[in-house]
This record gives sequence, structure tokens and C-alpha cells, in this order.
Amino acid sequence: KAGIPLGVMKVLDPRQLKPDTTETERILTVLDETIVKLEITRLIPRIIGSLERYARMLGPEITSSLLEHQKLAEEIQHLLASPGDEESMRAVEQRLKCSLRNILRLFLANPLLYHGLKYKVRVRESPADVFIKAFVEFRDFTLEKLLTSPDEEKEKIQFMKDISLRVEKNTETISALQEELAAVIQARDEELIRKDETIENLKTSMEDLAKDYKAELQHITEEGENQQKEDEKASKDRCARMKQDVHLLGIRFSALVVEHRASELVLRKEKCKAEREIQKWVQKYDIDMEEKQATYEELQAVYDEEKEQLSLLMEKHALLLQEYTEIEEERRRLKEKEEEAAREEARRNDAATRIQAFWRGYLVRSVYKSKLKKGKGKGKGK
Repeated sequence: KAGIPLGVMKVLDPRQLKPDTTETERILTVLDETIVKLEITRLIPRIIGSLERYARMLGPEITSSLLEHQKLAEEIQHLLASPGDEESMRAVEQRLKCSLRNILRLFLANPLLYHGLKYKVRVRESPADVFIKAFVEFRDFTLEKLLTSPDEEKEKIQFMKDISLRVEKNTETISALQEELAAVIQARDEELIRKDETIENLKTSMEDLAKDYKAELQHITEEGENQQKEDEKASKDRCARMKQDVHLLGIRFSALVVEHRASELVLRKEKCKAEREIQKWVQKYDIDMEEKQATYEELQAVYDEEKEQLSLLMEKHALLLQEYTEIEEERRRLKEKEEEAAREEARRNDAATRIQAFWRGYLVRSVYKSKLKKGKGKGKGK
């Protein structure tokens, strides 16, 4: 990992792939909703086939929509079996599309129902699974492209080029070593062939020498029958010299054999050394490839685990979102009630204030009138 650029690590590590802009989140939301719609569409035929089993879970609205969708599908099949009226076919197809959109809208409005059916309904493998898997890969690829900057893309491309160059260099090294080994083996074989030819020539020379010796001995015997006694000593000396020559030739032959075997041993050692060197390079290459494969498997395992955790978190998020919506709705109603009560209390306080002000004014006016009446009475008495 120390030798891998940061941009490449960001692409290889799914935990670093997070939306960084609103546009990216919107694009991913559209792709995720499309994946969910595809999965729901894949489940619809299986649900319709066992509608009585899932009717209680689906509810009357979705059940009636599925029944209507089944009728339209059967009508389409009937029209396909007996082609003729294209306008009726197009009308039924349009109704079927509208029915499918309505069913998808109902399922999307209740995500808990979709997740429950997803793990309860068993669907066989079909070409739709391949398409959904490809679309999910397209979604991941789109996310990677959206979150990968041009500099990171260049780093990734450069990193892959460096790996290719290293593999190509290792391949060229192995090819050169193989060619060198083939040349050494060929040279050794040629040397062995030359030495074998030399040995054969020596054997032929020895056989010819032996034949000549026998012929000469026979000739001498035939010529020296009458002079055997006189030439016996000379004949014995000559035989001794001939034997000595044969012995010397045998020693020379043995020496050549020993020399050739020593040379062959040296060549064998060189061959073994070259084979060990090649094996060492091959093992080193295998170890490097195993380490890279292990790293890839670890990254794949982390990716699968993170993906599974993300799925669980999405399910929990859907549940929490629904609960949060209900709580917010309850809070809104309570807040409206509190505001209405506050407004009513304010109206009552305002009315009470007005009544009290009116009452105090009335009392003041009453006291003032009584005082005026008393003052008038005293004036008349005087």
C-alpha cells in the first residue's frame, strides 16, 4: 500500500467513495431508485403467481392493482397469439405501462413492504438478474467516475502502466534466462556430440590397429615359420612394444573418458545452477502475484462487508425515516394546538382587559356623577 498512489487507493477503497456534491447525490438517488424499481419489477410475476399468499401483506389497493395488471398481461398475450388490431395492441400496451408505473409507485410509497417481500419471495435466476447486476455495476462505475478527479484518474492510469511495465520487464527477464538456458543446453549437447565422435574415432582407430596387429602377426608367423627360432626374440620384443602401445592407448582412452566426464559434470552443474536461478525467479514472481491476489481478495472482502452493512443501514434508515416522519407530524399537530391555545388565551386576556377597563371607567363615572349630585344639593340649601 505504501507504493500505491493516493488517487488509486481512493478508487480501490470503497469506504472513500462518498458523494461530495448535491448533483452527485441526486444522480445516485436516481440510479438507486431505478435499481429498486427493477428489483420490484422482477418480483411482480412471482407475487402475482402467489397472490393469495401475499394478499394480506400487500393490502387491498396493491392487490387490486396486481389483479388488473395480470388481466392486462393476459390480454396482451391473447393479442400476441392472434395478431390483427395494432391500435388495440398499442392501447393495451399503454394501459399495461401505466399499470406497472402505478404498482411501482405504490411499492415505493411503502419501502418496508418492498424489503419484506424482497427477503420473503424466492425468485429463480433469470436474465433480469444479469441486467440488474450489470446496472448495479454501472451505478458503482458512475459513482467512481463522479468521485474520481482527472488527477486521480491519471494516477490510476500511470499506476496500471507501471504494473504492466513491471510484468513486461519480468517476462522479458524470464525469456532472456530461458534463451540463455537453451543456448547453454545446445552448447553442451554440441560439445557432447563432438566428444562422442572423438571417442568413436578412437574406438575405430583401436579396432583398426588391432586388426592391423593381427594381420601383421599372422604375416610374420607365416613368414617366420622357418625362422621362428631365430626371430623369436625379435618377435617377442615387437609383441611387447605392441602391447605397450595398446596399454598406452588404453590409458589415454581412460584419461579422455575421465576428462569428458569432468567436463560433462561441469556442464551439468551450470545447467542445475541456471535451472535453480530460473526457479528462483519464477517463485519470486509467484510470490508477488500471490501477494497481489491476497491484497485484492482482502479489498474485495472489505468491499462486500461494507456493502452488506450499507444494505442493513439503508433498511434501518428507511424505518427511522418513517418513524421520524410520524414524530414530526405529531409535533406539528401539537404545535398547531399550542399556537391555537395561545391565540385563544391572548383573545381572552384582551377581552378581560377591555372588560376591566370598561368596568373601571364605569365605576369612575358613577362616583363622579354621585359627587356632582351631592354638590348641587348643597348649593340649593344655601
